[in-house]
Amino acid sequence: MTQAGTLTRADLAESLHKQVGLSRADSARLVEQILDRMCGALSDGENVKISGFGTFVLRDKGERIGRNPKTGVEVPIAPRRVLTFRASQMMRDRIVGAG
Repeated sequence: MTQAGTLTRADLAESLHKQVGLSRADSARLVEQILDRMCGALSDGENVKISGFGTFVLRDKGERIGRNPKTGVEVPIAPRRVLTFRASQMMRDRIVGAG
């Protein structure tokens, strides 16, 4: 099994440059605009759904009691908003098929 690498913004921009033919600068700008739009929507409390890929879902978690695993001391965990990603069925099938 090969070790997985990391896909970066630069990799996405380079793919746009090669496949669509945009300049490198325009490709990088487009990637940034897409990511900025996604971040803006999430910070405004919207979920982001990309058909065939998955959904970024915001969830509010209430206050709860946690426990320090070393000492066993109970500690309150403050309420917070968390971001999760749910892959679409198409993406899950693709990942399973690649493994």
